[in-house]
Formats: sequence, C-alpha cells, structure tokens
Amino acid sequence: MNLQDIERLVRQGEGSNLEFKKTTGQLVPALKTICGFLDGKGGHVLFGVRDNRLIEGQMVSEKTLEDISRELGKLEPPAFPDIETVPVDREKSVLVIYVSVRSSEGPFTYDSRPHVRVGATTKTMPQPEYERRLIERMHASNRWENQPASGIRIEDLDEREILRTVDEAIRRQRLEDPGTRDIREMLEGFGLLSRGSVLNAAVALFCRTERLLPDYPQCSIRLARFRGDDRSEFVDGRQEQGNAFGLFQAAQRFLREHLPVAGRVVPNVFERLDDPLYPTAALREALANAICHRDYSQPGGAVSVAIYDDRLEIANTGSLPTGISESELLKPHPSRPWNPLIASVFYRRGIIETWGRGTLKISELLGAAELPAPEFVADQGEVLVRMRRVLEPVQVATGAQDAEQDGVQVAAQVTVQVAKRILTFCRQSRTASEIRELIGLKHRGNFVRNYLQPVLDKGWLAMTIPEKPRSRNQRYGLTEEGARWLAEHER
Repeated sequence: MNLQDIERLVRQGEGSNLEFKKTTGQLVPALKTICGFLDGKGGHVLFGVRDNRLIEGQMVSEKTLEDISRELGKLEPPAFPDIETVPVDREKSVLVIYVSVRSSEGPFTYDSRPHVRVGATTKTMPQPEYERRLIERMHASNRWENQPASGIRIEDLDEREILRTVDEAIRRQRLEDPGTRDIREMLEGFGLLSRGSVLNAAVALFCRTERLLPDYPQCSIRLARFRGDDRSEFVDGRQEQGNAFGLFQAAQRFLREHLPVAGRVVPNVFERLDDPLYPTAALREALANAICHRDYSQPGGAVSVAIYDDRLEIANTGSLPTGISESELLKPHPSRPWNPLIASVFYRRGIIETWGRGTLKISELLGAAELPAPEFVADQGEVLVRMRRVLEPVQVATGAQDAEQDGVQVAAQVTVQVAKRILTFCRQSRTASEIRELIGLKHRGNFVRNYLQPVLDKGWLAMTIPEKPRSRNQRYGLTEEGARWLAEHER
C-alpha cells in the first residue's frame, strides 16, 4: 500500500471492516477488533490515524513490531494477519494490519474472549453465539454424516435406489459413467464409504426401512393436516420412516392428497388446466432443503410438514449457518449445506437443481404464482419455511356490494384470514406499500381495489390524512370498529 491507498481507505470512515487508532498505545482494543474481523468479513486496522480521519502516522520501531507480535500471539486459534508500514514523512508511518476472512477456522478469541464487529464498534461476542460457532466449526470435520454407521453393512442398503441414483446422475450429466454397477464402487464414488465401512450419510440416503430402527429413529418425517389455522384439530397425522428418497416421495404423496387443485379453462386451449394451491416445484425445493440441511445428530429430530387452511410449513431440526440470517435467505448467499455428502447426492440425482439457490427459487416460484413471499424462521433448534395461500374471496361481513371498474365486475370482498393479517398489522399506522408487501402483492391496482378499499369501506381502517387521500405521507390505521371486528375473529 502507499499513502494514496491509505487516504482512500480513510475517506470511507470507520465501519464494519475499518478501524482507526491514533497509536499502538491502543493495541489491546485494536486486537479485540482484529478478533472481530477474523470472525466477520475481515478488515483493516490503521495505527496513526485519528478518529476525525486525520492521518498523522506514528514512530514504528522494532519494539513496536514485537509488541504487536506478542498480542497477536494471544489469538486462538493462531492467526497471522498481514502487517505493513506506509511512510507519511521521514519519521512517521501508518501501520496497517489487514485481516482476511477466516470464518471457516473460527470462532477466534483474543486473550480467551471472543469478539464481534457490529458496525463501527467492537463488542464481546455473546456466549450462545460463540458456542454455536464452535459447534459449527467442529461439525465441519466431525459431522454426523461422515461418521461410520452403527451396525449397518452394504447389504442393508437399497441396491435399486443406488442404481437409480447413478443412472439418473449420468443422464443429467452430473456424473461420468463409472463403467461399473458394483455397489461398493458406486458408494465409494459418492464418498459414502470410509475404509470399507458404510457412513451415516449412506444410511440416511439409501438404507432399507426395516434396518433403520432402533439405531436411526431420526430417519423419519412427520406429516400433518390441520383444520383451521392452528393445531387444535387434526384431519390427518402420520409419521413415516425411511431413507431420504423414500421420505421425499412420501411427503409429496401426502401433499398431493391434501392440497386442493384448482381447474381452469384457457381460451383457445381445449383442455382443462390444473393449478395446485402451491407450486409443485417450490414444495419439492423446500422438502429437499429440509432433508439436506437438517441436523441428523439428534435422534429425536425429524423433518415435518404441516398443512393449515391458510398456510403450509416445512421444518427441520437444526440451525442456519453462521453469518446467514433469515432475511438473507431471500438474497444471493453462499451455499453451506449442513450435510454436504447428502446434498451432493441429491444434486446429482437432480432433486436439487442449483447450489445455493434453493430459497431464492422458492421465492421466485411463489412470486410467479402470485402468492406471498415465503417466510423463513430459525428458532429453538428448528428452521422453518412458511408459505401462505391467497384464499378465494370470503364474505367478511354483510352488505358488501360488487363494484364495476373499467367495465369489469370486481367483488368488494376480502378473505377473513387476509383481513385479520391486515388489521393486526395496522394497529400501528402503515403505508399502502407496507400493507401490499405484507400480503405479497405486486400489482398496486389489484391491491387497492380488492384488499385495501374493502376494509376502508367497512370502516375498519382509516386514513391518517383524510383531507388529502393521495398524499405521499398517507398512512392507514386501525379504527375502533376494526378493533372490535378483529377481537371477535381472534377468539
């Protein structure tokens, strides 16, 4: 680096990957920041720069470098950031410590304490977060899936499923033809054997159902259809045992049995077209994600599918990878499968189409079907994806009249479920855009005509600036009448 590079960095100001220190007299807090950089996205620490961005430099001697080396030695696991001196004048230099991203080796500690960078500040990492990262690091080299199976031999695996997987992978050009159909050699090609022993991943993928119990109760899926929008009444409940491919098929059969299909006739097409309630491809993607990313080390864990009148939820035991939040699942993000061996076989089989895009694909498919965006929740040792439906219009109160707009009859009605969501959301006044985003609609005219205007007409919502209905600052809040209706329907 040269002085111009330093000046460009300093102009950015302190932030999540840049820290200024006047001198190395502030070495201890600087090392805490370096520790935070190691567990975050990397960054630069500049000694010889004031908080007000004034570049002064400092004297850099052999003792200065020895002091830095001694403090760096307190990092665990060991880390060796780049150190550089950039002259400011004949006597003083800016001392630069650059930290590259090393999260795969973390979590790191400095002087036995973990730290995290939050914006332009460095804080002690919360103990639960540190423990989660520590478990994740250990998981990378000591995963359940790459441990030898307990009492399972090659003969206990489903040979037909293995052959079907190999043939499909070759057909999709995701595997070169091994030139053999020997089961042992094919398992070795998938990385599912270690020193001749079957790995747990092979059990999860291919084991015959009758050999799973009592050692592998986690190779199961829970399927439920509830009446209404809570778990108070079962319509159907099952628990299936089997390998990953069998469970994948069982879940799809259950969904076909319990999800209605709407028929429609398209002009000039002399066939009836069937539209499933939720896109089939989105359901397949969510199921595959749950099977590949779940934590199999928990014997009591499982993948679960729950169908309600107003939504569908697919969940799995486990947690999100470090550094990825629920909101980031709807953006491009790195692929870090919890079980890379299992995920790799699902990819080659063609069940997973593209690495790292499963959650984005679900969102795109729901958007194309004009359904609300998926909701992702990671809490209490479980990761869940929720898909909400848009129900056929239901009369929410007497007296609603049809209106004619642009020559088209439009029902001034809105579903009870959607009305409840809108009114609950508007207990604090909201903009029209916020409400439209809540229910996942893109078309503004459709939203105003079929969702917003009916609840305004019923007097359940009111404008905050009624004298200026088109004001850019217009918001909508819950009225007393709306609160009474909501209370009645929340019982």
